[in-house]
Amino acid sequence: MEDLKRRLRDAAADHAPDRDGMLERVRLGTSRTVPDRRADRPLSWPRVTLATLASTAALVVGGYVLAPAFPTEGTGRAAATTPTAPAPAPPPAPSAPAAPSASPGTQDGPLRSDGAVDPQPNPYWSQSTVTLRTGASLAALTLEVRVAQTGGVGSTGAWRTLPEGDFALTTTDEGGALLYRWTLKPGRTVPAGQHVFAVQYNHAPGARPLAGDAYTATAASATGQRHTVTGTFRPAAGATG
Repeated sequence: MEDLKRRLRDAAADHAPDRDGMLERVRLGTSRTVPDRRADRPLSWPRVTLATLASTAALVVGGYVLAPAFPTEGTGRAAATTPTAPAPAPPPAPSAPAAPSASPGTQDGPLRSDGAVDPQPNPYWSQSTVTLRTGASLAALTLEVRVAQTGGVGSTGAWRTLPEGDFALTTTDEGGALLYRWTLKPGRTVPAGQHVFAVQYNHAPGARPLAGDAYTATAASATGQRHTVTGTFRPAAGATG
């Protein structure tokens, strides 16, 4: 056994391997008989063994690493991913309700009212209107419209949608204001529906303040039940005061 080891070491030391040829034979998976340079006859078993061991030792000493000719399972395989569905957009926030417009009128039973200043191109003159709505026939009605004396205020007339002959109208200066008063004549009635009363007046040039203007309507039904509504006036569109 010791003799065999010695012979193997000697053979490995004396052998000069053909590295390129051996790599080619390993790649092709073939095994060829190594020719004996000293004779043209097949190598005996000990010589083949020694040559093979020497070649293997030379490969190890030379630092060659033979990579497999086939790919390793899983090498270069991209990981499969599942797309994530986008989160649903949050529902839109509800819109804030619009602020209700202010109404300068009131209601008492079947009687309702509303007051406004009509838009006029004349900076020296205005018209204020009172709209009365009644759900029942009225046997008595008195409407007073007060226009504050803001400078240069003077009456230029008045009108209503009800028959002129059904009312008595007076216009007076009272307490620093111009006062219009309609009074339904005895024996006359105001039918159910919508009715408009308007007063007209001059004033100092420019936008006129409305803080002192107001109206009061007192009515009675055919059964004698009384109703009263009061209010102020909305300014004309685009006007101030």
